[in-house]
Amino acid sequence: MGRPVHPALAPYVASLTAYDVDLGAPGVHRGLPGTTLTLVLPAGEPLDVGWAGRPETRARRWSTLSGLHAHPAQIHHDGHQAGVQLALTTAGARALLGVPAAALAGTLVELEDVVPALWDLPERLAGVGPEQRAALVQQVLLARLGRSGRAARPPRAEVGRALAALTRGLRVEEAAAEVGYSRRHLATLVRAECGLTPRDVRRLARFERARAGLGRAPLAEVAHRCGYADQAHLTREWGALAGCAPTTWLREEFPFLQDPEVGADAG
Repeated sequence: MGRPVHPALAPYVASLTAYDVDLGAPGVHRGLPGTTLTLVLPAGEPLDVGWAGRPETRARRWSTLSGLHAHPAQIHHDGHQAGVQLALTTAGARALLGVPAAALAGTLVELEDVVPALWDLPERLAGVGPEQRAALVQQVLLARLGRSGRAARPPRAEVGRALAALTRGLRVEEAAAEVGYSRRHLATLVRAECGLTPRDVRRLARFERARAGLGRAPLAEVAHRCGYADQAHLTREWGALAGCAPTTWLREEFPFLQDPEVGADAG
């Protein structure tokens, strides 16, 4: 279930979820893209994950850190998943990992590949009970923030404001005007910060809003609310970003780990 994030971590951790889910049978779960980086710390068994359509990226890992991306991941499971999952903001990439989010865009790596000092976090997590896992992860991240986070160079304030504007749904030209940059200059800075174009950031934010609405309202209404031209437009985008139709996702995976009220999105 989702856990309250410590106020000091709030700018860097969008969500923190401890999960222990019996899925009934082995299968493959879709990890959907979004506007945050994903850190998964499994417990009991390593996470078997790779990008959809790229079998060479599939591996079993005791920690999985995925940068921003615009395609789905596939998580293979044996019917049970447990651990802790975090959604890190682009500011969190700098403060907690010591790198801009752009350095991790499209990658799927282990935590220690990026932060060698945290090599033992999966082992420490295995040594505590389920109820202590979320608290342990927050404790470790707070220590990390205290030791090195303050020294991390924050992203340019204008870029942060532009990313927030794009996430709210402003068009690229509107976001550029809001921070006083040309569209081209904003594109250069946004790509340097997070590895995606402003258009892709806006696209992923709209997709996130649609994902939150699926199963709670008719598809046509979700499409209208989220700014898609129509239901067909929503369906095309869902196919491109999730690898399936929204109705397929609803049938196979809702409510599932994607629903923050239920568990975590291990992708």
